Amino acid sequence: VQLQASGGGLVQVGGSLRLSCAASGLTFDDYTVAWFRQAAGKEREFVGTMRPSGSTYYADSVKGRFTISRDNAKDTVLLQMNDLKPEDTAVYYCAVGNPVLSAINSWRTYRYWGQGTQVTVSS
Repeated sequence: VQLQASGGGLVQVGGSLRLSCAASGLTFDDYTVAWFRQAAGKEREFVGTMRPSGSTYYADSVKGRFTISRDNAKDTVLLQMNDLKPEDTAVYYCAVGNPVLSAINSWRTYRYWGQGTQVTVSS
């Protein structure tokens, strides 16, 4: 199984980016797909997740600004990030697993990880 995250880059405050997560060796429909991020010197942080049912959950810090969706035609999961802030600067990772609902925000419950893509928001 391999996950490939892409779409990161440099953007100004208030701008938007869309990250993609593509998988080989598994089908997203069977798994919960999550996005995490890790800023320099900080712990890995939950961003949001989409369960096989399509239900989505977000961290309070991104709620209303970030949206997770699935592109079934391309078998990718997208993270649309709007109204970006300097504190959104981090390496973003997609991850796949089958966590119980109470553990969807815990990085330890995800089995497969992508390599990360850097997002930098400049003020």
